[in-house]
Formats: sequence, C-alpha cells, structure tokens
Amino acid sequence: MVHMVRHGEVYNPEKILYGRAPGFRLSDRGTRMAEAAGEYLSKLSAERPITHMVSSPLERAAQTAAAISQRLDLQFTTDERLLESQNIFAGRKLRRRDLFANAHRLYNPFRPSWDEAYASVAARMAEAVRSARQAAAGAAAVLVSHQLPIWIVRRHLSGLRLWHSPSRRQCALGSVTSFTFGSDEDSDGILTAIDYHVPAPDLVAAALVEDRAAGVMSARAKPVAR
Repeated sequence: MVHMVRHGEVYNPEKILYGRAPGFRLSDRGTRMAEAAGEYLSKLSAERPITHMVSSPLERAAQTAAAISQRLDLQFTTDERLLESQNIFAGRKLRRRDLFANAHRLYNPFRPSWDEAYASVAARMAEAVRSARQAAAGAAAVLVSHQLPIWIVRRHLSGLRLWHSPSRRQCALGSVTSFTFGSDEDSDGILTAIDYHVPAPDLVAAALVEDRAAGVMSARAKPVAR
C-alpha cells in the first residue's frame, strides 16, 4: 500500500504560482494541515504499519513530511521523482487575464503545452510508487508530493487518460490518496483500490475562501472525498 500526501498550504501572500521555485514554505495553516495528515496516517499505520517515507525535495513538501515523520516516528528521504511539474507560468500571479494574454502557450491542453508533459509526470511518479512498494516490503509507504503529480499518477494507475480539467482534480491541500495493490510482493501488482481522505477539511475550505476573495485562479481542490 502507498499513501500519497499533498503538502499543506504555502505561505504565499502575493499569490504567486510558485511551481519549483525555492523558498516557498508552509503557512501556519499549512503546518496544521500537515499535522492533521500525520495524525490520520498514524491511525492507518496502527492497522497496516507504515515503514517507509519519501518526500519531494521542495520545502513545502519536506516540511509536510517532517510533521508526519514526527507523528509516525519515522525518518524520511527525498526523491526528485516526486517534484512538482515544471510550468512556464511559474513565478507569476495567475489571473484569468494572464491566460488570455498567453493564449499562444495554451495551444495543446492534451500534452499540456504550458507544462511538463503528462506522460513524463506519470512515468516518474509511477517509478517512485514502484520503488516505495519495494522498499516497504509488504507494509505501507508514504510519499509526499504535489497536486498535479499525485493526480496524474492516480489517473495513470487507474488506466485513465492523462489529460483532464484542473478544476476536477481530487487532491486537496494536506489530503491523503491511498493506493492498494493486489500483491505487495510483486512491484507491478494490479491496483485494486483507491481511497481518498482530507484530514483537515475546515482548513482547506478557509484557504479556498481566501483565494476566491483575492481573485486568484487556484489549483486547490475542494475538501470533498468519495
């Protein structure tokens, strides 16, 4: 089993699309989201021990992993395969008028033309999942990453097309997406179940309200589960 955690909210008063830029750390609310994820995972670990944890090296992910590691009493390493995808809009405020001004960069939503190719994201994330399953050796692993990579690998492992509407992503801040495979002894085991949980829905809802008030286009998913 592999639990994929999206990092908590980032301190970003200027509402910049930060992408892979360094220096973006968790907000106080983001830290509480990470702590809530750690509490939730500790309950899961009581049923199926979590023995392996890896994080994206970006600050916001590593901070989230650190909060979880304290709750699980488990060390973690970093892996660049879990990085956020590259994006040509990184470093800007992303408002609707910016999209119209850069329409020439949006010619192919299926690749997408403004970002790292979905196929590239799926390949590296699937490799990270496979490595985690091998390292956990029949137990459970935690991978801390970012919204787009988690959503893409979920679609990839589910056999779904990779292109999608960003507004339909089910991957809220601090959320946990759990993948269960038919055989933990086989690194290529068939995916048998996906569970999704938002440990701190009230915090996520508050973050969404602030984004709407700022008039910023947000990739934050709503705090719903199914």
